[in-house]
Amino acid sequence: MSFPGKERGVTATRRILLKLSGEALAGAKKTGFDEGTVRKVALQVKQLTDEGIQIGIVIGGGNFWRGRTSESIDRTKADQIGMLATVMNCIYVSEIFRSEGMRTNIMTPFACGSFTELFSKDRACACFEAGQVVFFAGGTGHPYFSTDTGVVLRAVEVEAEVILLAKSIDGVYDDDPGKNPKAVKYSEVTIDEVIAKNLQVVDMTASILARDNRMPMWVFGLNEENSIVNTVKGSFSGTKVLV
Repeated sequence: MSFPGKERGVTATRRILLKLSGEALAGAKKTGFDEGTVRKVALQVKQLTDEGIQIGIVIGGGNFWRGRTSESIDRTKADQIGMLATVMNCIYVSEIFRSEGMRTNIMTPFACGSFTELFSKDRACACFEAGQVVFFAGGTGHPYFSTDTGVVLRAVEVEAEVILLAKSIDGVYDDDPGKNPKAVKYSEVTIDEVIAKNLQVVDMTASILARDNRMPMWVFGLNEENSIVNTVKGSFSGTKVLV
């Protein structure tokens, strides 16, 4: 297994888990879908899959709903709504990918009728080997666990070599850059530092899972031009979270 921490990028890596922010996919609207943004993502992913890189995708649900959006309903039910938001996102993005000539499969940890397939490692890996892009929707299938935890869990299960975190900001900072203009961006940071300083790359549960399973994460801005391909090819300007 190659270690994706070199300046040449991650082109030696065979299997990648890509986490897309729901908010980033909404573009300037901040809610729903922005088809132009999603199609740009699709074209980048197609370029990589055409070169033989296997890609799994997890999408957040924040463009529709977050588990804490409403404080007036039960947390479990609120989280279930959030899980369904990620299913909607994956169905939509999967169809855009298909319109660009890719084959896709959507897997969930719970039954969704004919909309998705039930997740299993063997089924997911068979899809990767067949050249399909695999969408992992529905998080972990349980309340109180975020899609951050879901992406690390799936990455570990399917033996991905790196997680690419495509966010609405361009890396990991020592403070919130939206509130503090003097916040400093890290070029590299260890997962132990992320946990100790509570840098919130992903939530704490996901951070500990990544640390314990030595799963590196690269954080970058989705809305930068050709950002996914550039990250894989070595023109990386985000933050490497090393283990």
